[in-house]
Amino acid sequence: MLEPFQTAFVQRGLLELLLLSVAGGLLGTWIVLRGLAFYSHAVGTAAFPGLVLADGLGLAAPLGAFAAALAVALAVERLARRRRGGYDELTALVLVGALAVGVVLASDVFRSGSSIESLLFGSLFLVGSDDLALAAAASGAVLVASALLGRRWLAIGFDPDSARSLGVRSALPDGVLLVLVALAVTSALAATGALLTTALFVVPAATVRLCTRRLLPWQVGSVALVAVEGTAGLWLSVQSNVPPGSAIAALTGAVFVLTAAARAVVPRLSVRRAGAATVGTLALLAVSGCGSSGSGEAGTTGGSSIDVVASTTVIADWLRQVGGAAVDVHGILSPNSDPHDYELRPADVEATGGAAVVFENGDGLDRWMEEVVSQAGGDPAVVVLGDRLPVRLAGEESSPVDPHWWHDPRNAAAAVRRIRDALVRADRAHAAALTRRAAAYVRKVEALDRGIAACVRRIPAPGRKLVTDHDAFAYFARRYGLRVVGAVIPAQTTQAQPSAGETAGLVALIERERVRAVFPERSLSPRVARAVARETGATVGTSLYGDALGPPGSSGATYLAMEQANADAVVRGLTGGASGCAIPGLR
Repeated sequence: MLEPFQTAFVQRGLLELLLLSVAGGLLGTWIVLRGLAFYSHAVGTAAFPGLVLADGLGLAAPLGAFAAALAVALAVERLARRRRGGYDELTALVLVGALAVGVVLASDVFRSGSSIESLLFGSLFLVGSDDLALAAAASGAVLVASALLGRRWLAIGFDPDSARSLGVRSALPDGVLLVLVALAVTSALAATGALLTTALFVVPAATVRLCTRRLLPWQVGSVALVAVEGTAGLWLSVQSNVPPGSAIAALTGAVFVLTAAARAVVPRLSVRRAGAATVGTLALLAVSGCGSSGSGEAGTTGGSSIDVVASTTVIADWLRQVGGAAVDVHGILSPNSDPHDYELRPADVEATGGAAVVFENGDGLDRWMEEVVSQAGGDPAVVVLGDRLPVRLAGEESSPVDPHWWHDPRNAAAAVRRIRDALVRADRAHAAALTRRAAAYVRKVEALDRGIAACVRRIPAPGRKLVTDHDAFAYFARRYGLRVVGAVIPAQTTQAQPSAGETAGLVALIERERVRAVFPERSLSPRVARAVARETGATVGTSLYGDALGPPGSSGATYLAMEQANADAVVRGLTGGASGCAIPGLR
């Protein structure tokens, strides 16, 4: 039952939660008492522009997040001094502005390619010493401030008018409280992310308050409940292989609902009885979770001699094709998933820590892998396939590198040869079989390349113009003589968003160039692409596979099938269905 806590990355996550329990529980009582629940959530959400700015300038993410959170705290406090009104109204005004700035920075300034989702939803298994130090500092600051200013916060919280009449007029206590919330929320980014901070700072304190009105039992109970729920949520995350931030948030919400229901049945429910009920609930969860295990993506071969990890679905497919029964493949990304939205799962860290070789895409597509490898433990050989490619797009030395290099089969063939070499180094006993399988697969990739080139030649030259969801097909287009006219999301990451001006410009460009079809992508919503097509009179082509393979049984279940399916979709879309693309001999 305690097996999940034996791994180093889970132990670090547990220590982070225990350190945060003091700040979360103690500060949570002041947040609930003062009606700052919305403010605490908004501060975490408003850290978004700071995250984008820090990433764009190459600074530490917590530094940017705290700067943004501090700016929100100071803005709210300043507005509160100027007008009479609740914090919620003022917070909403500041929050809207902060989110607007974040969207502009992400979409128009930096064309953000960072893994910001990990900071919005948390990456508890990737915490390092800096995160632990920040959590300890936040809890220490909350303890000291509560000892010095707790009486004033209490007086203002229960009766603001009487507190002012008794001389509590300074804005300093409230200002300190708002800044502490900003600091504590920033320290929790690694654990629960900016969007789930209420799981630590609001819900546990609100739960305990259902059972007591006395401040000291409320505070002690809140700290204890944060620690217990955090520990249980972490355990549940490992057992169920779900992201820890989401597991903790779901658990805290469930305990609150059960406590509220019990409070309705037993009006005088005490903290002690509520604690017993909570422990019972967690025990039931433990019993139900003991039979589950945090397995990774289906598709491992079993009975193999070496364990390998692939960051993307494309690389995982190559490993299975080359390695066969000689490798046990753990693919981190799932079919039809967006690598820009990857959220860490326990099985991914565990598999990485136990792998002999880890294969990465590189070029920023899976930048989160560097931290996964460093925090997972173990000593795997790391092969970044994008580091050595025979074909590079012109001008990439001065512009963002396109990470979708596998859409040129010449790069795919080179990557397969590097996979062969890495597997041979890790498993000399199967060198002959690995070399033979790699050679056979490379011949299929070369046949794919020739076949796609022949198919694209069927498109009339003036009509070889491509518009897709985002800039993922530059390699494909250059290899086969297509011209990328534009993209609905004019960036190599799906995290950016098109502005109204960019969309209007794209519509005008499609009409001027007489583009025949607009192609959505399987891992993205097709709504914007369809709207652009409607506006221009272009048809909506069959969805392309841009960032990931499709699920088993789909037209893009393997790399070879995916590229043929993409070619078939493009040829059909740009010839009005007059021609397609079928390439024999790829099975």
